Amino acid sequence: MSTSAVTEPVDIVARLQSAGSAEEFFELLGVAYDPKLLNVARLHILRRMGQYLAGEDLEHLPGDEAAARCKAVLERAYADFVASSPLDQRVFKVLKDAVAPKTPKRPAFVPLDALK
Repeated sequence: MSTSAVTEPVDIVARLQSAGSAEEFFELLGVAYDPKLLNVARLHILRRMGQYLAGEDLEHLPGDEAAARCKAVLERAYADFVASSPLDQRVFKVLKDAVAPKTPKRPAFVPLDALK
């Protein structure tokens, strides 16, 4: 497990946006993680974090509170993939489409009077 203390938040959102890897997200926010799980589900975890953050209003929060919310959201997203696989979570469209019911294509209708 890797862990680090939350850094002093100057602008945690800007720091997260400039992060170059999933590991940097975890380090910046001080969230412990299993490298094996992160290697398998990194994009899924970050996508889920983004989905959760979309429902948060961080703009008017003090830096330390914004950092705490971001940390909680990352922990929640990570926990989703500890409990189940990326295939079970289906955060990406391609995975959702793989199980979506297919609507049968109707054959093109050509009225008899159109045939000559």
